[in-house]
Amino acid sequence: MDYETVSAEDFGKSLRGIGLNLLVRDVRVTSAFLVDIFDVGIHRLSDDFAIVTYGSDVFQLHSDATYSANPLLGLLPENPPRGAGVEIRFYDTDPDAAVARASARGAMVLQEPADKPHGLREAYILCDDGYAWVPSRPL
Repeated sequence: MDYETVSAEDFGKSLRGIGLNLLVRDVRVTSAFLVDIFDVGIHRLSDDFAIVTYGSDVFQLHSDATYSANPLLGLLPENPPRGAGVEIRFYDTDPDAAVARASARGAMVLQEPADKPHGLREAYILCDDGYAWVPSRPL
């Protein structure tokens, strides 16, 4: 699928399984964060929306304004963290390299890379909206 040219209707019809839509204050800022640290693909980037690809996985970023008629918007805190209790994991990303890139851009590293008993090396990085991004790799 060409994410740059697919219509909204065809894109919507193509979605299967579990979906992830993240509400963010600034789609462009969050997109740059994800590209810089996790080397994701960003498609259809606008002030309101972006399609994000990571390997064969797809998720979406939406600006708060796009949810003006959605009941979820009223539940968001005015200040981060927005996603407390949710980990967004990138299982094919080197946590040491991701933390180095995050530190270089001034992002908050919540937890340095560590080997965990469940067989992964992982770290926790927060974006400006307070979502926890977890680069992970098997030991």
